[in-house]
Amino acid sequence: MNTDWQNFLTEHHAHLADGVVQHFGNQNAELNAAAHHTVLCDLSQFGTLRVSGEDAQTFLQNLLSNDIRNVDGTHAQLSSFNTAKGRMLAVFLIWREGEDYLLQLPITLLEPLRKKLSMYVLRAKVKLSDANHERVSLGVAGVRAEAILRDLLGDLPQENLSCLATEQVHVLKINDTRYQLNTTPQHAEKLWTAINADAQTVGSVCWDWLNIHSGIPVVLPKTQEEFVPQMANLDVLGGINFKKGCYPGQEIVARMHYLGKLKRRMYLAHLACPDAPQAGDELFSADMEGQASGMIANAAPAPDGGYDILAVIQTASVESAVVRTAAGVALEFLTLPYALP
Repeated sequence: MNTDWQNFLTEHHAHLADGVVQHFGNQNAELNAAAHHTVLCDLSQFGTLRVSGEDAQTFLQNLLSNDIRNVDGTHAQLSSFNTAKGRMLAVFLIWREGEDYLLQLPITLLEPLRKKLSMYVLRAKVKLSDANHERVSLGVAGVRAEAILRDLLGDLPQENLSCLATEQVHVLKINDTRYQLNTTPQHAEKLWTAINADAQTVGSVCWDWLNIHSGIPVVLPKTQEEFVPQMANLDVLGGINFKKGCYPGQEIVARMHYLGKLKRRMYLAHLACPDAPQAGDELFSADMEGQASGMIANAAPAPDGGYDILAVIQTASVESAVVRTAAGVALEFLTLPYALP
């Protein structure tokens, strides 16, 4: 995190740990605000890779699951980077700044993925760099998010994952109630002050909870190489292009789409438990005779207590059995904001 920006957040009562804003004094009140009101969040739990150079587009096109040619000044996308066996190493949110591509992913994966992607550069005219010290991402979410930003910025992007960039701020619409603002640390201070007049500041866990309820998966260190993209609903979210050329794992991903029967999908659920579930925790059901029938992908505290999760689970187990954690807590399945095939 940029030092000046970190100092600004601290002066505005942010409680940070490892460079990530945890809360602003009352996590429970902040979660309630995220569920019912309008909130402002520093997205420091994510980092951003800048991919630049005249071969940047070809480089990314050969590595990622989506068609990078569709990313331009007005369109962002989700995309995955997979192993040769089609298992996800990362899910990126990607947008453009001029000729450069910006790839957002969990901060804990930023440097390992930068090194991993660098192995593919070879003689290509491509540079991969950490953009964290030059860019700040803010999240604005809630019933008044659009109105607040329209009053402040004027025009806004209209479609989900569409963008609108000015000289000072890049606005990305996630859905009808959520926007991401990408800007410099200096301008972020001005935006923060203006938006905070009408929106409550909240910690990173609130944005994580909103992501979970949007059904958007985030690959974390403990879930790398666990899921084929379709298992995490990336096909439903538009994160896979089945007509583009080859990329690592493409044969597996395409075969599952055209010939295979997908046995696992990602579901939204609630856990009424006191102890925090973790990404990578296994789930069980009687129909699997002691073997794991699923795995938690993402988890966050719920506003009314307990935890909400995204979990990749055997569809047969969801349809015919009670799915539980290793401690025996049953999952209460909730409705995703999109339909599964």
